Amino acid sequence: MPHLTLEYSANLADAESISRLCNTLAQCLAEQRDNEQRVFPLGGIRVRALRCEHYCIADGRADAAFLHANLKIAAGRSDATKKATGDALFALIKQHFANEFEQSGLALSLEINEFSEAGTWKHNNLHARLKAQ
Repeated sequence: MPHLTLEYSANLADAESISRLCNTLAQCLAEQRDNEQRVFPLGGIRVRALRCEHYCIADGRADAAFLHANLKIAAGRSDATKKATGDALFALIKQHFANEFEQSGLALSLEINEFSEAGTWKHNNLHARLKAQ
């Protein structure tokens, strides 16, 4: 972990723009530190974007758009670490869509959800492969 899922309205951005945003946000997650220690293991970082073709925003105007980001992380990180991560991610999202925000109706949001290890199953060789490099 962390897994960051972006849901966005189809009228917001093209695939190239969203791809750049995914890469930027993944890099941001990789750069998070707490006492100079990496907050999130590199092999656990996932950023994915889901384009929503069907949606209704506010009063249904065609020029309204949205992006909602949901960051799922394992429990145990401090509130300060979660806040720093959320602030860094949200600043990048706002920067990425600054022009769209100025030109049309746009709702941007981010939430962080913690989960319990007792409720997850994993099969992942990425951590070991990254150590081998």
